[in-house]
Amino acid sequence: MEREPGAAGVRRALGRRLEAVLASRSEANAVFDILAVLQSEDQEEIQEAVRTCSRLFGALLERGELFVGQLPSEEMVMTGSRGAARKYKVWMRHRYHSCGNRLGELLGHPSFQVKELALSALMKFVQLEGAHPLEKPKWEGNYLFPRELFKLVVGGLLSPEEDQSLLLSQFREYLDYDDTRYHTMQAAVEAVARVTGQHPEVPLAFWNNTFTLLSAVSLPRQEPTVSSFYVKRTELWDTWKVAHLKEHRKAFQTMWLSFLKHKLPLSLYKKVLLITHDAILPQLAQPTLMIDFLTRACDLGGALSLLALNGLFILIHKHNLEYPDFYRKLYGLLDPSVFHVKYRARFFHLADLFLSSSHLPAYLVAAFAKRLARLALTAPPEALLMVLPFICNLLRRHPACRVLVHRPHGPELDADPYDPGEKDPAQSRALESSLWELQALQRHYHPEVSKAASVINQALSVPEVSIAPLLELTAYEIFERDLKKKGSELVPLEFIPAQGLLGRPGELCAQHFTLS
Repeated sequence: MEREPGAAGVRRALGRRLEAVLASRSEANAVFDILAVLQSEDQEEIQEAVRTCSRLFGALLERGELFVGQLPSEEMVMTGSRGAARKYKVWMRHRYHSCGNRLGELLGHPSFQVKELALSALMKFVQLEGAHPLEKPKWEGNYLFPRELFKLVVGGLLSPEEDQSLLLSQFREYLDYDDTRYHTMQAAVEAVARVTGQHPEVPLAFWNNTFTLLSAVSLPRQEPTVSSFYVKRTELWDTWKVAHLKEHRKAFQTMWLSFLKHKLPLSLYKKVLLITHDAILPQLAQPTLMIDFLTRACDLGGALSLLALNGLFILIHKHNLEYPDFYRKLYGLLDPSVFHVKYRARFFHLADLFLSSSHLPAYLVAAFAKRLARLALTAPPEALLMVLPFICNLLRRHPACRVLVHRPHGPELDADPYDPGEKDPAQSRALESSLWELQALQRHYHPEVSKAASVINQALSVPEVSIAPLLELTAYEIFERDLKKKGSELVPLEFIPAQGLLGRPGELCAQHFTLS
């Protein structure tokens, strides 16, 4: 194809080819000229070619000029004795197939404008091909959706080579439709299986892209009264799985489990665990199937264990899961680093939730209170101002543990029976001990800490103290708060009032002589 210089010239040349192909079948070979520009290295030329292909094959789909049915090989049809109309439709269907494959490749183009335009064209073909199927229905009411074309789209979004987060954010709008959401979940499962089977070590880019897509899928909380389909349907059949929330929940479950069964990077474990409790578990058909992933994450230690315990707690309390090591795992997370980790606020928020039940045995609550009190001896002030009310709240909830601060008829302890090295809270002998650490903290150098530790000297109030405002407290905030404090009067710092920075020596000597 002879091209005029510049993007405008390419646009006009492509426009002429488009008009010619749509006007007469005898000009069908001009399609090759249009497809050739899709291979251009010039960004603007590619964009013009994508727009032209979108208009061309969109019109051919609407006019029914593409072959419908199992597509035969091009060579077989062209050498056969079938009619010219059938040969044209088969030939053009192959060109449509080539166009779709190239648009799928352009989803990985360096230019985001090209990517976005290719995605838009492919999704337009999905909609039109769904409305004008290229396969014959097997029976009346058979649900038809361009699955192969849509797999091409999802495969391009889940690229193993590059970050597609920006393009995936554009794709989110299609996930509002029931049919595209359902088929996205199915296509994602196949993409994960394909890539993990092809790569001995799966690239990080693929895992990140997959998580971005999966976390964007959100199901309605209840069965919608009217289905919202991207591919317009004249009528809906009750036999279609895509029209039922129950089937969406099954597909959602399969999608996440197929992703989480693989060994993921640690950074992804954190991202998944942060959304597990509110974005994944409530939408699964069988939430207890997450137990393997959560226990595996719990064994990794550190912040991952904490985040995994949140999901396990939900399974225990809402789905009657038995996990006897839950509180032992939580107890094992209490070490000096807990006051300095990134997830400190989240840890104590969840720990407060986990220990909120009044049905917990006294020895267990006593072990947590004692462990925290021992750690408090070396904790920074901002952590102490949060953990001291936390311990007092435990005593308020569980009166049987108040023996730790008031043992009226018990013997005086010569040594602390508590075993800080014991991993099992049931064997730590915490209930035989006392919270002498809080009495020691009453002499802390920071007055607010001393005041907070002195609360145990009086009868504990019935209502608990909310620790929510203290969870995010930082050393900087405490410092700024102290600077803003104003005393009631000036405090004298010298017994001899200063007369000036530089006084005459005779005057100073006279003052000292008089005082002596």
